[in-house]
Amino acid sequence: MPLPNEPRVFSHAVADLGLATDEALAALLDRYPEELFDINAYSYDAEGQVSLATGSRGRADGAALLDEIKAGRLWVNLRDVQDAHPDLWAPVAQAFGALTDELNVRPVKTTGQLILSSPQTKVPYHFDAAGVVLFHLRGRKRIFVYPPDEAHLPQTGMEATIMRTTTEELPYSRAMDAAAWTIDLEAGQAVTWPLYAPHRVENLGVFNVSLSLDFQTWETRMTRGAHFANGVLRGWGLTPAPMDHTPMAARAALWACSLAMKKANLVENRIKDIERSFELGAEKRAAA
Repeated sequence: MPLPNEPRVFSHAVADLGLATDEALAALLDRYPEELFDINAYSYDAEGQVSLATGSRGRADGAALLDEIKAGRLWVNLRDVQDAHPDLWAPVAQAFGALTDELNVRPVKTTGQLILSSPQTKVPYHFDAAGVVLFHLRGRKRIFVYPPDEAHLPQTGMEATIMRTTTEELPYSRAMDAAAWTIDLEAGQAVTWPLYAPHRVENLGVFNVSLSLDFQTWETRMTRGAHFANGVLRGWGLTPAPMDHTPMAARAALWACSLAMKKANLVENRIKDIERSFELGAEKRAAA
């Protein structure tokens, strides 16, 4: 499999280009397509469990929105940087290209999101269904990376997330931190981690700017499709083999099955069936 078996930190020069100054960010926020904004506000209990609220930028101009990010507990994603902000994407893509041999990856697709986050923001425990290199441009943040094993990322949770049949966060407790790698990331550094490794992020009291480059290889694409197919099979009462015991040829076959399953809308139909069963149950309870 591509990617290292533990997190790795690299240096990069993108942070030196002046693309993450207040002036540059305010101008970018003014012109960035509104449909590519994700604005999230997180709150946490004592155990680190998260509550999420989402919002829109409203009528705020770039400078006002930047002030709100700096003052609040916001995590703002600007999606599709590869299309919407080519001046930033070009040097990041070049820096990533210099790492592909060292990481032993041959990407077939790369996308990026620019992340602006408040000084006290935390991002909950989650995993990405792609390879990731996080280029840090401004501020300081602490990243906790957990082993991608059954104890920290159950295969059933991966399948449900990849199938998009759940919006729930992965189960997390503070006790899991004992197994985590901890990385304090500074501007001018980039970090990557094992494929699918769960992770969470804490900003260290300062405004942060990062660019998350997500990439797919044929291997990651087939593995993601295999998880999707396994999730459907599990819903049919079958018990798929653990993914780490599934050779790449078998993953390729499952990936092909997943394409047919998606074309047949099997998962969507199942979700609609579940929703309809709840509606019928509610109707029966109302009539009783």
